[in-house]
Amino acid sequence: MPDPTSLPRLLLLGGVDLTGTPDTAAAEQLLVQPKGIGLLAYLALAARPGRPARFQRRDRLAALLWPELDQTRARAALRKAVQTVRGALGAEAIAARGDEELALAEGALWCDAVAFARYLEQGLLAAALDLYEGELMPAFHLPGCGDFARWLDGERAGLRERAAGASWALAVSYEQSADHTAAVQWARRTVRYAWDDERALRRALVLLDHMGDRAGALRLYDEFARRLRADYESEPSRETLAVVAAMRAG
Repeated sequence: MPDPTSLPRLLLLGGVDLTGTPDTAAAEQLLVQPKGIGLLAYLALAARPGRPARFQRRDRLAALLWPELDQTRARAALRKAVQTVRGALGAEAIAARGDEELALAEGALWCDAVAFARYLEQGLLAAALDLYEGELMPAFHLPGCGDFARWLDGERAGLRERAAGASWALAVSYEQSADHTAAVQWARRTVRYAWDDERALRRALVLLDHMGDRAGALRLYDEFARRLRADYESEPSRETLAVVAAMRAG
């Protein structure tokens, strides 16, 4: 099995980059071709733990990335994108199964989003969260590709939820071991990952208050309320307001 440190690195969390490739110029060419990067990301994430279908049908990929083209031209565009990826990563990077299916070859690259999922599967929560630099492929958009956009939104939400869940598990673990500093830090990170989830916010507020950091809890609430107004022109729920009112009254 290849040494992961020697593989090309596809970074998708908090930004998009491709480093350590055999051909740097070809990698840079791929990075400025959004549909080529979209193809590579889709195949990479299809190969992560818990995914039953590593191989993807060509017609599915063609329709996902070139919905504006008829099937013949879309498949031609797909072949060209596959050639671009292989030019950057090596001829064997994308494997074919028959004439109709493609997959990222095993050991073709290391991907932070895939490693994140693998660490979570292994219970290595802190190691996983070290990789979670931000949401999946932030601001990445393929105009006219509605199915791809819906797929990406779902992937982003799923990874963000898993990051928040792992962070909260660490917060609870450190609270139980009486490491208040670490518990507070992980609780704050939970809110940062799932900032619009008021249930997560309320749990974090209660934990911070229990840890003796009421002022920090109220600051966290104020930050949340400001962002909610700025992004959604909305106010916190009655449940959240009740938690905060009880803290202020106490």
